Amino acid sequence: MPVSDCLKHYEYNPMVNENAVVKSENVRFSILTSGLIRMEWSEDGKFEDLASLIFVNRNLAVPRFEKRITDNLLEIRTDKLSLKYKTGTGMFTEHNLQIEFTLNNKKVTWKPGTIDNKNLGGTARTLDEYNGDTHYLTKEKLKLDDGLISKNGWTVIDDTGKPLFDNSDWPWVTPRSCRAHQDLYFFCYGHDYKSVLKDFTKVAGKIALPPRFAFGIWWSRYWQYTDVELKELVAEFELYKLPLNVFVVDMDWHIAKNPEFYDENGNKIPDQAGQPAGWTGFTWNKNYFPDPQGFLKWIKEKNMEVCLNLHPASGIQPHEDQYEAMAKAMGIDPSTKKYVPFDIVHKKFTENFMKLVLHPMENDGVDFWWLDWQQWSTTTIPGVNPTFYLNYVFYSDMERRNKKRPIIFHRYGGLGNHRYQIGFSGDTISSWDSLAFQPYFTSTAANAGYGYWSHDIGGHMQGDGDPELYTRWVQYGVFSPIFRTHSCPEPLLERKIWEYPTEYFQIMSSFFRLRRALLPYIYSSARKSYDSGVSICKPLYYDYPELVEAYEFKNQYMFGDDVLVAPVTEPMEENSLFVEKEIWLPEGEWVELFTGTLLNGGKVIKRTFALDEMPVYVKAGSIIPMQSDDKKSARTVLNIFPGESGKAQIYEDEGNNQQFKTGNYTFTEICRNKNKITVYPVKGEFPGMPKSRSYELRFPLTLPPERIRINGKEIDTWKYTGNELTTFIFTPEFRVDEKVEIEVEFPTFDRKLISGKKKQFSRMIKFMKFLAKNSWDSSKYSNDMIVYAGQTGHRITLKPETAVQELRNFNDNLNGVLEMIKKASVENPIYVSYLELCKG
Repeated sequence: MPVSDCLKHYEYNPMVNENAVVKSENVRFSILTSGLIRMEWSEDGKFEDLASLIFVNRNLAVPRFEKRITDNLLEIRTDKLSLKYKTGTGMFTEHNLQIEFTLNNKKVTWKPGTIDNKNLGGTARTLDEYNGDTHYLTKEKLKLDDGLISKNGWTVIDDTGKPLFDNSDWPWVTPRSCRAHQDLYFFCYGHDYKSVLKDFTKVAGKIALPPRFAFGIWWSRYWQYTDVELKELVAEFELYKLPLNVFVVDMDWHIAKNPEFYDENGNKIPDQAGQPAGWTGFTWNKNYFPDPQGFLKWIKEKNMEVCLNLHPASGIQPHEDQYEAMAKAMGIDPSTKKYVPFDIVHKKFTENFMKLVLHPMENDGVDFWWLDWQQWSTTTIPGVNPTFYLNYVFYSDMERRNKKRPIIFHRYGGLGNHRYQIGFSGDTISSWDSLAFQPYFTSTAANAGYGYWSHDIGGHMQGDGDPELYTRWVQYGVFSPIFRTHSCPEPLLERKIWEYPTEYFQIMSSFFRLRRALLPYIYSSARKSYDSGVSICKPLYYDYPELVEAYEFKNQYMFGDDVLVAPVTEPMEENSLFVEKEIWLPEGEWVELFTGTLLNGGKVIKRTFALDEMPVYVKAGSIIPMQSDDKKSARTVLNIFPGESGKAQIYEDEGNNQQFKTGNYTFTEICRNKNKITVYPVKGEFPGMPKSRSYELRFPLTLPPERIRINGKEIDTWKYTGNELTTFIFTPEFRVDEKVEIEVEFPTFDRKLISGKKKQFSRMIKFMKFLAKNSWDSSKYSNDMIVYAGQTGHRITLKPETAVQELRNFNDNLNGVLEMIKKASVENPIYVSYLELCKG
């Protein structure tokens, strides 16, 4: 079956299985899952079977249910709920319809009109002009749309009167009949929040799986770049050995500032659509890009993808290269110079727009479009939001062409928009408030299935270029769905990390590389989202619904299944070298990633974080797959965290086509049982898949191993790094279809000896370097003691067999070192901040 046919069959199969239907006179109930019922009333007894903009797939496996219809009562029971309707009483009201279910051993009754007063929120169209959750001009608070998740344990989506998709080859929006009707979807899930997301994506379509490149590094800035300047920018990325995957070119790629676009006072005049002239454009500015095709070809040679900005609202104006062809196609005489209005719900216009304007540029090498719609919120079809429909049209057009995996970049258009990703959150204020709001905003969007918000890392406007703010934003970006830097053309809002002071650049560059290294974990998590309906970034209450802290610590979230993130979103106090932060850790043992500290959960803790440290916690026993820094290496990196057992799955496919939907993909399972790691034979296949690979196993917070065996054979290809206190084991290449067993024997030791030492070593090194530039009275205070302590990890790297003794010596000497720094601080306050840092 061709991919396009398969996709159409899956996403647009709105006919419910007749065995799941219960009818009585003017009502129809469709039992879609044990916790989801569609409830329809129609005045004329006719019901709607076309897909709606939200609900596109109703043909599901029939769940187990019981029905009973008596003279005046219809009853339906599933494993999760009980529905009662008084037959013959007309449209649904609180007097004739009710649904009962149990929540925490208490009976809950829903009736039409019941207010959902505990909805946990979904997301919003945009954060344009918001400073955190507050509009910087109006001072109004941002209101999130309702999501699918409520502490009440139920959600109702009212699809009454909403537009539909027709059954054409390219399903197109059509108004719903004007007949009196009701169309409600009742979701019942208690506090099993993940189940409602699964049910929703069964009927509303899966969360999109973006191309693999989308999880890499994006560069974007509103700037009048020439092609030469963009090539110079890429050369700088290469000079500093920084990864770069996606190039976003803002609006000045097209003609935007012709002299005729201005009046005599230098103000933009309106075009024929009433918009500022030049804001919309589809014709390359040959002054900036004299050879567009050559530029796009060069991008491909650099193994990058390119996205161009569009503001399409003004349609095709007479100055555009494509004007004559579009005018003729739409029945307009080109000699009249009358523009072609933009009407995205007009199928003839859209088909011609794609064929004559966009497809030729895509054939030249444009990979996808940034649909920067900022105009009106209605279309010529009532109830159709232009944001939603732009997203649908551009995404489904790529899907139908089937040349590569669909991807768009635009604002959120409402429920159902989870099928069309990536989300652009708009032009935010560059501030700590904006950074502080984004973790909550992003994870809460999972409640609407909208899992791929992309924020302007660093903020868009009005900032002062604070390097600490940008560094913390970059850190958050690594553990967000999409990593994309951006800003307006204010000179202070520099986004080239190498333009910042060395300390900040070094930290940010390490996080850029970490993002690249995490791609296997992120992409595997994205596949889980596609299968489960649960986004990569998700609130803690998904896993801990009965714990109040899971709702109170709103800025904490899970990143995939194994990593808890609590970004630093406030600056360090004056003269301080760290931020103190309260963090709630759920029950269990956790590894604080950047400090190497083992922590027990089930409580709120206070922790300190230097600028290069971020509150990221990995569940004990987790296996986090990563990729090697060596781009040419096929080596797979497995980070195996302390714990008795754990497992992971690595998902792989071709990365940028739709063949994964027809079974072209692989899963590799890795299991850990105490000191034995097993990599199982790969399951599945896809064209171009690797036939063999080697592995690099990293065991953080261990002592040097005593013995290593791979498939029963003892090996010595390992190393140990003292500052990280991590064992690295390197395997030879193995066929991916064979099982690999790695057994590692570590010495028995008290874990307190090693927990937190990574942080202590790092902070002592910071002071050692500071002291080299800010020396104290060596007759009173010993530089050698500081250097000796700071060099502990380095000495362990040189002689791993000395690790235990070195760690004990460090502990024995630490109090003396701190006491010495304390005395020096009394004489000279420049050492006070380092005293607090090393104590922390």
